[in-house]
Amino acid sequence: MTHYLYPKNLKAKANLWLWGMKDFLILCILAVVSVILLVEFGWLVPAAVTLCFAFLTIRKEDMTVLDYIRYAVKYFLTDQQYYEWRE
Repeated sequence: MTHYLYPKNLKAKANLWLWGMKDFLILCILAVVSVILLVEFGWLVPAAVTLCFAFLTIRKEDMTVLDYIRYAVKYFLTDQQYYEWRE
């Protein structure tokens, strides 16, 4: 049995710079569409959406910025915190 040390015994997901491969492909397509719409019609909204998508899908190890925001909202706003006071 061959055991590879890098990257994680060849079972890790492929990343390209700061994004996963699927997110990077979507980002490239959105960037091309945004540039075309900006040049042809002067619309800035698609470019803003593309930048937001790019920021929210930045991946560090196994977690994206969007995952972190979801966990923070869940922890601070939606889940009830349980505290037990003892003397």
